[in-house]
Amino acid sequence: MLFRFGGEVTASAARLKEKRFGLAKMELLARDITEYIEAHASPEPDYLRALARETHAKVLMPRMLSGHWQGNVLAGLSRMLRPRRVLEIGTYTGYSAICLAQGLAPGGRLLTVDRNEELAGLVKRYLHLAGLSDRVEPIIGDAMQVLPTLDEVFDLVFIDADKVNYLNYYHLIFDKVRQGGWIIADNVLWSGKVVGDHTDKDTKALQSFNAAVQADQRVFNFILPVRDGLLLACKM
Repeated sequence: MLFRFGGEVTASAARLKEKRFGLAKMELLARDITEYIEAHASPEPDYLRALARETHAKVLMPRMLSGHWQGNVLAGLSRMLRPRRVLEIGTYTGYSAICLAQGLAPGGRLLTVDRNEELAGLVKRYLHLAGLSDRVEPIIGDAMQVLPTLDEVFDLVFIDADKVNYLNYYHLIFDKVRQGGWIIADNVLWSGKVVGDHTDKDTKALQSFNAAVQADQRVFNFILPVRDGLLLACKM
């Protein structure tokens, strides 16, 4: 290891500084790429833009919001699949539900389950603004208790709730998904922590979920590196 006198930094300190500079450049590049992607996508509707603003201004953990880029991906997938029945596990403020509902087939319906009744009024208000009040049904309750009561077959399921129950949700809804239907799970990269040695319960739960889906020979699956990672699994 080199050491320079006169107050100059060691070679190892210089490498650390260079690494930090490189990480800062990567963060700036990622931000620029995200802005470029959003600038080259169909524009965010006024009601979704307003919902995003209100969520950031008034609701805890606004990072949970899908946002423009991921919202367009969800809307695009739904438009390609043209589902008649969609189930969302984890409503939050309703942004992703509105996006997924954009691709519903004529007469189609989306059920969205969340335990937070304090946000129910906000969700219903924006469903009305989006013209979806008659096509999207919010259900207030614990998904672990609600899902077994649903006697429907779904074309598309979106999982975006508490991470420790992802695998439980997967098992609960699998038989309710039609053959050829899709299951989408959000946050499966968990800010990159799934590839490290992190031992927090959410990271371990997502690692277990990803591994279980990968081992499930009943599905065709892959991960899209969109924001925090979307896992897509098609029931074969």
